Amino acid sequence: MALLELCEEVFGTADLYQVLGVRREASDGEVRRGYHKVSLQVHPDRVGEGDKEDATRRFQILGRVYSVLSDKEQRAVYDEQGTVDEDATVLNQDRDWEAYWRLLFKKISLEDIQAFEKTYKGSEEELADIKQAYLDFKGDMDQIMESVLCVQYTEEPRIRNIIQQAIDAREVPSYKAFVKESKQKMNARKRRAQEEAKEAEVSRKELGLDEGVDNLKALIQLWVQILLSRGMDSLKLKEDSNWS
Repeated sequence: MALLELCEEVFGTADLYQVLGVRREASDGEVRRGYHKVSLQVHPDRVGEGDKEDATRRFQILGRVYSVLSDKEQRAVYDEQGTVDEDATVLNQDRDWEAYWRLLFKKISLEDIQAFEKTYKGSEEELADIKQAYLDFKGDMDQIMESVLCVQYTEEPRIRNIIQQAIDAREVPSYKAFVKESKQKMNARKRRAQEEAKEAEVSRKELGLDEGVDNLKALIQLWVQILLSRGMDSLKLKEDSNWS
């Protein structure tokens, strides 16, 4: 099956940019970030034995998507014609996509993540990220809370206050989805957050993380940001890199 058909079947879209969750105009760094975020969600090491086969397939397809969009010539062909050259070297189906992923992304320690969180929260960088998320998702708090780093449900009042101040200062427009969000939607988000917290606790114990680490999802997001802030494009690939 061709790559675009596989994407439609597995990710629900034949648009390679949508698979990675990035804009068509995304920079190389944004494409890499999108790939990293999605790959963390579907990486075979993050699921139970019963789900490994499906996760591995999704992971392999995702690797092929990134190979197209990270290759200048292949991306140009896709942008111009909406097609993928299935015979291209970058889409070699014999490639070990997990080994390729490990080469791309250097291991980050829990200490690195916690140190980043301390400097990120309340920073100008966080403020800019919140505003950008608000604009990107046109005020949809579900997506804003999912995308902003380090955020837990209990911090929603703080995030809302930051956005409201930006609206009052006319730094961002007033979206109906934000100012007139229903109580029902808010409560649904709270229930999902509570369920995720329970799942995160199970994962935390399985991974042997300290009890203070109560939001595995936030840690994963932070890991992505740390890698990017360190200048991933300038890092040399190391064959002995490990993924934790």
